[in-house]
Amino acid sequence: MTISTVKVLIVDDEPPIRKLLRVGLGTEGYATTEAANARDAIERVKEDKPDLILLDLGLPDMPGHDLLRKWRDELLDLPILILSSRTDEAGIVKALELGADDYVTKPFGMKELAARIRVALRHRLQQQGEKPIFQTGELSVDLVKRIVKLGDKEIKLSPKEYDILRVLVQHAGKVLTHQHLLNQVWGGATDVQYLRVYVRQLRQKIERTPDEPQYITTETGVGYRLREVE
Repeated sequence: MTISTVKVLIVDDEPPIRKLLRVGLGTEGYATTEAANARDAIERVKEDKPDLILLDLGLPDMPGHDLLRKWRDELLDLPILILSSRTDEAGIVKALELGADDYVTKPFGMKELAARIRVALRHRLQQQGEKPIFQTGELSVDLVKRIVKLGDKEIKLSPKEYDILRVLVQHAGKVLTHQHLLNQVWGGATDVQYLRVYVRQLRQKIERTPDEPQYITTETGVGYRLREVE
C-alpha cells in the first residue's frame, strides 16, 4: 500500500478542521473523504471504503465513543485515530480502550499527524506477520529467545520488566493505556503505581539517558508508547 492509494476518512463537525485536514493530508499525498456527523460517517465507510479514519469525539448526533464502539463491535478492522482536545485525557483513555489505534490532540502539527498515520497503517500490516526480532535504534528484542540487547550488550530484565517490554514491542509505535498494560502483565491489577515503578526500572536498563527516554515515552495521563526510532 503506497501513500498515494491511502484514503483517509475525516469525521469532524467543524468545517475549518475538515478543510485543514483535507489540505494538509493532500499535501502529504493522502486522498481524503469527509463526514460532519456519525450518520454520514457510517455511510462513508460503507461507500468509500477508507483505509484509515480520523474521528473527532464531539459529534452532534452521536458521541464519538459510541460510534467507535459500534464500528469495533461490527469488527471494522481499520486504523482509527482520535482527534481530541489536549485536556480530555479521560476521553482519550476511554477511546483507546474501545479500540482506537492512536490519538492526536488539537491543535496538532500536520507532520506529527502524518507520522501517526504512517505508524498506524504499518502496525496494521505487521499484525499478521509479527517479526520475531524487533529493532529500533540500538535496542533489539528477540521475542522467541527472550533476549534484549542495547547495541552489543545483552540486558538482563526481570520477568515483569520483560513482559512490559514485550507488550510494548508487539504494539510498537502505538500508545498503550495504563490499564491495558496492567491487564496484560498483571492480569488486571488496578494500582498503576506498580506499572510506573517497573517502567522506571526498565528505563534504567534500556535507555542511555533514563530521564530523557528515547524508547519508552510517557503519554501523560494516558499510558506509554514504545517509539520507533526513524
